[in-house]
Amino acid sequence: MERILVVGVTGAGKSTLARTLSSRLGLPYHEMDALYFDGPGWAVNSGLAEDVSRLTAGPRWIIDSLGYPDVRDLLWDRADTVIWLDYPRRVVMPRVLRRSVRRTVTREALFGGNRETWSGWLSREHPAWWAWSQHGARGREIGRRVGDPGFAPLETLRFGHPDDTATWLASLGGAG
Repeated sequence: MERILVVGVTGAGKSTLARTLSSRLGLPYHEMDALYFDGPGWAVNSGLAEDVSRLTAGPRWIIDSLGYPDVRDLLWDRADTVIWLDYPRRVVMPRVLRRSVRRTVTREALFGGNRETWSGWLSREHPAWWAWSQHGARGREIGRRVGDPGFAPLETLRFGHPDDTATWLASLGGAG
């Protein structure tokens, strides 16, 4: 486990797990959304492919994403391990809703200085809507990639519930 993708639907806990693994394994952690959104108004980083290519050319890293379409194949080609948080909607939706309410109320600055807003809740791009509508499609996409021999050899760890992930994480030892 030197080049790790932590994948799953919005709200599964990818970033939290990736940060924890980064600390325990001493791997550089790169947050995909922070790479993707680089300015106000949810501006997209025009140099994303170059940035991701440079970061993943290194021997050790962890990234918390299936990957945006323009870098998805690159990530999967260069990873050696995929940790799949394959949680059901009943697990992820309360997490997404709590996180988005907190971010909206506190006006927490996110990627590129952007913030979730009350009016943003009406958009199909809002994390709550996105998590609900993309749950099935995201799971199928990850399943297809995990089973694709073109991305081998990939060690795949698939967890169906946060308790399973916590048990595995505890088995790694180290600070928590």
